[in-house]
Amino acid sequence: MNKEASKTAIVTGGSRGIGQAISLRLAADGFAVVVNYAGNAVKAQETVNAIHAAGGRAIAVQGDIARPEDVAQLFATARDVFGRIDVVVNNAAVMPMASIDASNLDAFDKVIATNLRGAFLVLAQAARHVEKGGRIIALSTSVIAKSFPAYGPYIASKAGVEGLVHVLANELRGRDITVNAIAPGPVGTEMFFNGKTEEQVSNIARMAPMERIGTPAEIAAAVAFLAGTDGAWVNAQILRVNGGFA
Repeated sequence: MNKEASKTAIVTGGSRGIGQAISLRLAADGFAVVVNYAGNAVKAQETVNAIHAAGGRAIAVQGDIARPEDVAQLFATARDVFGRIDVVVNNAAVMPMASIDASNLDAFDKVIATNLRGAFLVLAQAARHVEKGGRIIALSTSVIAKSFPAYGPYIASKAGVEGLVHVLANELRGRDITVNAIAPGPVGTEMFFNGKTEEQVSNIARMAPMERIGTPAEIAAAVAFLAGTDGAWVNAQILRVNGGFA
């Protein structure tokens, strides 16, 4: 029997891209997976169906992580269906490009609402509900170190997430729960490719010593490490999974 077979993981933004890869990997490792999604029910169900087809357990739960009531319902549903919550991966995020200009305040507010407010709400619920020995994992970004133009709102939101991770690890002292972040470099997802030319993608790929774009499965593997038994002594860390990008 898989050593994680009686455990449950919640993955926000778990229906596409990196989140889907994380959902599939944790299910393959034996976790029952709660696939949270904001609006694309078809993709969420495809992810759940893929897990079921491989012999795993999963459900899809719709919810906007910027809404406290949605986040509370997500955790309540996970407990009702699977009985416990052991791992929480906050992956849901948006990344509109916007320069630091007052005319872009709406874009800034949108990013902060999902990426930072959402992370705060998910981490807060995780702190209440994750079982002893559990893991809380947030997704950040390695682009923080690059300071590219038009990434200001996104970088600000993810820098805030990293701050929350360090604080929550201290707030959970004595409960045997780790809190970490994964900070991917460029990864081949719809969100990354959106709005970029082939030349821009190629230029970004060459920035890392590995000279390529990462894959969602490679990020999922790092999450699986932190969520599994081998990650038990890693706490309050930002793991930059980026091929040397930064």
